[in-house]
Amino acid sequence: MSTDTIIGLVIVVGVFLLVVSMYNQLVTLRNRFKNSFAQIDVQLQRRYELIPNLVESSKAYMSHERETLAQVMEARNQASSASKQAAAHPEDASALKALSKAESRLTSMLGGFYAVAENYPDLKANETISQLMEELTSTENRVAFSRQAFNDAVMNYNTYREQFPSNLIAGFFGFKFAELLEIDDPKKREAVKVSFN
Repeated sequence: MSTDTIIGLVIVVGVFLLVVSMYNQLVTLRNRFKNSFAQIDVQLQRRYELIPNLVESSKAYMSHERETLAQVMEARNQASSASKQAAAHPEDASALKALSKAESRLTSMLGGFYAVAENYPDLKANETISQLMEELTSTENRVAFSRQAFNDAVMNYNTYREQFPSNLIAGFFGFKFAELLEIDDPKKREAVKVSFN
């Protein structure tokens, strides 16, 4: 073999290894953000399971607030449905936007529930309800932490995907831009605060 042939083979093998390495890195980063979303989903499911218990426990005290309780449950059901869609395809921007919108509405409805609950001293004194609200607040904090980890993983993926030359590989193999999970209203970005003092 001539020197030119050897140099040509080394270049071809080098380019092939570079392409394989970039492809594998894109797969790794995509799987990381999908796994991060799975962690959000675990916390959201916990939240969705706590809400019906809270509403059911509150019915006896809030008999005149049936509409508020119904709105909380409706928002919970919509958020749960949106969460299932997003969990099936965390790379789908429209599914994440629908989840974000549904979660914003649920957070707003829970805020309204907590505001109404302040008017019921017996409700505030109930140990079961107080414990459920504390668990819900704790879950809200876990959701926020998991959402931050997901957004960090998405940012790493998107950054690598957009860098040259990996952007060429990403485009060729169909690695699409991933959407961050954000709450639309900045006021709703904060975890729901519960205070029975």
